[in-house]
Amino acid sequence: MEQQTDEKVKGVWRSLDWWIILIYVALLAFGWISICGASYDFDMGGNIFSFEARSGMQIVWIGTSLMMGFLLLMLDGKVYDTLAYVIYLLLLVLLFITPFFARDIKGSHSWIKIGPFSLQSAEFAKCATSLALAKFMSVYGYNISRWKDFLMTLTIIIVPIVLIILQRETGSALVYLAFFLMLYREGMTGSVLFAGVSAVTYFVVGVRYENTMLGIIPTSVGEFLVLTMVLLFTAGMVYVYCKRKDMMRDILLYGVGTVLLSLCFSGFVIPFDIKWILLAVCVAVILYLCREALKERVVYYFYIAMFALGSLVFFYSADYVLNSVMEPHQRVRINVLLGLEDDLAGAGYNVNQAKIAIGSGGLSGKGFLNGTQTKLKYVPEQDTDFIFCTVGEEEGFWGAAGVLMLFLFLILRLIHLAERQSTDFGRIYGYCVMSIFLFHVFINVGMVLGLTPVIGIPLPFFSYGGSSLWGFTILLFIFLRIDAGRNLAKHS
Repeated sequence: MEQQTDEKVKGVWRSLDWWIILIYVALLAFGWISICGASYDFDMGGNIFSFEARSGMQIVWIGTSLMMGFLLLMLDGKVYDTLAYVIYLLLLVLLFITPFFARDIKGSHSWIKIGPFSLQSAEFAKCATSLALAKFMSVYGYNISRWKDFLMTLTIIIVPIVLIILQRETGSALVYLAFFLMLYREGMTGSVLFAGVSAVTYFVVGVRYENTMLGIIPTSVGEFLVLTMVLLFTAGMVYVYCKRKDMMRDILLYGVGTVLLSLCFSGFVIPFDIKWILLAVCVAVILYLCREALKERVVYYFYIAMFALGSLVFFYSADYVLNSVMEPHQRVRINVLLGLEDDLAGAGYNVNQAKIAIGSGGLSGKGFLNGTQTKLKYVPEQDTDFIFCTVGEEEGFWGAAGVLMLFLFLILRLIHLAERQSTDFGRIYGYCVMSIFLFHVFINVGMVLGLTPVIGIPLPFFSYGGSSLWGFTILLFIFLRIDAGRNLAKHS
């Protein structure tokens, strides 16, 4: 028995994807160097290996992460499939009770204190949700195109989002949107992604140009552009999904024609707000599509009508939420991101200082522990959410580019491993892992550069802390064990 166990352990090590391991170790090393640069204090004469310093504590987190990864590799890969729902339910319970025991940290109730340490349950829930999704979607007979299955899949994703939002940890909740990349790979219709992209476009354009008038015409450019896009998108979907070129032509001819005539009348005869004309045209198109759906018994007409109606409801409800529901500081953050306000001393301070730090690094950087912006503590949260600015300042463009290339190799390798899985469970879980890493890197780096909202999510393996590092390690090493099991079965 002992000999069989030894052979199995050796088989697991031989079957591991060592490219992923090497990238993981490299990211841990560069992450620790960045934390040293971000947290070192010359005035205190600190020792980077002291447990009183964050760089010293990060060594503890790295060491425990490596031990955790080793233990995960030693377990049978089938355990993760078998216990997927149990792990998911346990994490849901933990998410539910967290606000009752967590301390208030900057308005968030997401950290549970265990002795001298604090753990964030939301970081581990990502792995549990990935396992539950892989388990549910790999069941025989599952069809993502069937509404019952799709709604249950959405429920698995939405429940932890709601529980995390109750902890007032919106950034961590938004990470779960990454699962839609996996759903798209598994056959989710592209119209869902298109609807999501359209919603973001409506919001950004509507808010950005809300107070800009259409020349002498008393109409908001934001409303005009959004309502026009709804009309154009609807016409395009009629052609793409229903193959009705004549219907698309009629919508464009009568709809756009009416809008153009209204523009001319408002601009040269009697100025008036033509948004009402646009709204009337959109409603007319919706009613027209519903009539065609009943007349020809083609359900796609109804879906397109619901898309158009949903677009109008989303746009005006989002405007109401932004101006009447959101807190002032949240509105300021959005306005700063969209370039409507500068607020360099308030909401835009972090991003502005991060940009200065990255820009001051130049091509080759200022060198290890030589970053002035980080050493003088100009950048808040510079060893957690804004750790990438330390990379840019001390290592320069080449160092920052090198880190991004490592993440790119990791993501591409995860896609490769996911595609070669012999089971649906392994492939789906692999794409969940890839999607989470991609979302974190894209949002965190974009946040530091001022390209995405400041929502406070860590950069994998770089941001200081045990919860995020353990969470990412568990997420990654479970997949490595599943992949190693595939290789073992293949060569047995």
